[in-house]
Amino acid sequence: MIGGTHGKILHVNLTNGQTRIEQPGDDFYRLLVGGRAVVAYLLLRDLPPRTDPLGPDNLLIFAPGIMQGTNLSGSGRHGVGGKSPLTGAIASSEAGGWWGHEFKRAGFDALVIRGRAESPVYLWIKNGNVEIRPADHLWGQKTAPVQQAIRQELGDE
Repeated sequence: MIGGTHGKILHVNLTNGQTRIEQPGDDFYRLLVGGRAVVAYLLLRDLPPRTDPLGPDNLLIFAPGIMQGTNLSGSGRHGVGGKSPLTGAIASSEAGGWWGHEFKRAGFDALVIRGRAESPVYLWIKNGNVEIRPADHLWGQKTAPVQQAIRQELGDE
């Protein structure tokens, strides 16, 4: 596997609660170095035509670049994309911060979320393990209390 990659894309289906891991191979990473390129490719490949942007068939994709976690300038970015409800077109952006680095440390190169859960859930990812966990008890709270509650649940103060 090319350095900077794990060779794994995590697919999460919130409708049926299933997860699967795709292993695309070295050529994928040679062609699609940046997170936004990975997002665009996966959207073009996997998004059904005429998908309702607000429906469960839309995809939400997160993809850090292969340099995520290094000390290189601009390497702390990750791509995010899906079908835009505003324009009806494929849209992507990028963000900075710690999320991409932590996601890569968990053992994956991209996250593809589809479907709609019947009740509130959150996604727990650590060291290659993935769980869709209930979040009814967190629903309606503000961000800071939710973060604190999840950290307490996970023993991750």
